[in-house]
Amino acid sequence: MKRLSLHIAFWLVYLLQDALLQFVWVAPVVSQIPDRTQLLMALEAALMALIPKLLFTWFILYFVIDKILNEGSRLFRIVLQIVLAMTVSVVLYRVIFNYTIPWIYKGVLHQKTLFNIQSILLAIMDIGFVSGVAIAMKLLRMQLGGKDREKNLLRDKLEAELKFLRHQTNPHFLFNTLNNIYALARKKSDNTAEVVMKLSKLLRFMLYESKNDLITISEELKILDDYLELERIRYSERLTIVFNKAIDDDQQKIAPLLLLPFIENAFKHGASESRFDSFIHIDIRLQQGSLTFGIENTKENGDAAEVVDNIGLGNVRRQLELMYKEYDLTVENQNNLFRVQLVLNLNSHAKIQLHNSRR
Repeated sequence: MKRLSLHIAFWLVYLLQDALLQFVWVAPVVSQIPDRTQLLMALEAALMALIPKLLFTWFILYFVIDKILNEGSRLFRIVLQIVLAMTVSVVLYRVIFNYTIPWIYKGVLHQKTLFNIQSILLAIMDIGFVSGVAIAMKLLRMQLGGKDREKNLLRDKLEAELKFLRHQTNPHFLFNTLNNIYALARKKSDNTAEVVMKLSKLLRFMLYESKNDLITISEELKILDDYLELERIRYSERLTIVFNKAIDDDQQKIAPLLLLPFIENAFKHGASESRFDSFIHIDIRLQQGSLTFGIENTKENGDAAEVVDNIGLGNVRRQLELMYKEYDLTVENQNNLFRVQLVLNLNSHAKIQLHNSRR
């Protein structure tokens, strides 16, 4: 329907301008005819002259171009078809101008010959002009449509990758937490039931809330607190956890589960591998949309080698690339300390809308 409307609008505009030109050109010859009648005659003549232009243009638009795009026909064959179509259009054009238009002007205008070099060149230029404009407009529309499709494909690709990353985070978290429950069960700890209950709450959040494109910072902090409670039960007094918060707006939006992998990593490669007392220090500050998140944990292996991203860190790094335009992530591996620092502009969210992110 939109395409039909565009065609009608194009040809109406062309018809009106062609009628106006006809009116101006012919006016000196038919000055004895009233202007209103001249205008109606010019409109009728332009309408008749439109027939060969319309036929040739539609032939090019819906036969030649489509054939080139869909079949990739040979150039010689295409050129031959265009020449034949132009020949038929020129003949029809000249017949209309030689017989029909003089009749419209009641014999005041007349053509001496049906074909001559000047009249043929004029017909080719007249037909070629309008068809050239129409073809250019179609090619432009196709190019713009192709860019839109390319953008949609890129967006869909990014959406699919982001969904994969989030789905990858959930099993990774679940695997680590089940290991914790297994360790408590082996010890026949009284805290096992409490841990299972807390885990069920976390899983409920992951199944429902984490599907949203964005959540509030208060919801993100709540999930971090719940996870830390789980770990406190497991490690008891052997591990010191400090969680400092300075938030100026707890309704500020953030991508869900963005910070959890950093904390998981601190437990997995810090406290879980430590035989003695250890600590995890977490500091999160939010001011006017700028988030500063820092976490450091002790470790015992004394290895200060260059950090290679594991599943958790690599996952969150890629999510940051996809979802935020302004961020800085620093990872430091020292002999007895591992530190991560993230500075993130939450207002620079790229707004990749997940089609299934609305409940």
